[in-house]
Amino acid sequence: MAKIPFLEVFGPTIQGEGMVIGKKTMFLRTYGCDYGCSWCDTKYTWDGSEKHNVRRGTAQEVLDLLKETAGDKSFSHVTVSGGNPALIGKVMQEFIDLCHEDGIKIGLETQGSIWKDWFYDVDDLTISPKPPSSLMKTNYLTLDDMISKLTERNVNFSLKVVYFNEEDKQYAKDLFKRYRDKGYDIPYYLSVGNEEPYTDEDITGQLISKLDELWEVVINEPEFNDVQALPQLHTIVWGNMRGV
Repeated sequence: MAKIPFLEVFGPTIQGEGMVIGKKTMFLRTYGCDYGCSWCDTKYTWDGSEKHNVRRGTAQEVLDLLKETAGDKSFSHVTVSGGNPALIGKVMQEFIDLCHEDGIKIGLETQGSIWKDWFYDVDDLTISPKPPSSLMKTNYLTLDDMISKLTERNVNFSLKVVYFNEEDKQYAKDLFKRYRDKGYDIPYYLSVGNEEPYTDEDITGQLISKLDELWEVVINEPEFNDVQALPQLHTIVWGNMRGV
């Protein structure tokens, strides 16, 4: 029986970024990624450092674990993150279906490098292509096809770019223009990058300063008139603490 590889199950917590920022949610962090972003804040999901902690569960076992972890706290939303959850096959469809049967909605983030048919059934799908600061390259043919399919089926999805520097700003401009020019009506997000994802020190000041910088960019650049510029809210409140 197919199983989902994962490292973390935690919550309920508050979603700190993207299209459902501020939403109460459980988290399922899957293992494995086809990227290796330079600033990744979850390198342990793909660099092998926590391979010994990987667990595997059927769709029902993972849902049961989420409920057990929540305890007497109710929830109606699960965020699936990684790594890249798009590496997971049909068992993710089983998991989504089980959640929906229980009245639980699914949010999921992926970089847009791999298509899965079960994307059609994700309630809040964030496509987050990686900008130049990540040292990764975007496959635009794959991304174009993905956005076309999602739009045709009226999936609730958004495009989000993490911002660190001028190159990332230009990347976001070009990316968003690409899909505006194709006539797509997509919610566009810019998110503050965390430059110190593994420090135990207080990074609140740094993150707020970066948010101020990002807001100035959006305020002054007409290409971002329809863009929502967001913090990483969870890191402002909890820093780099895991499991929250």
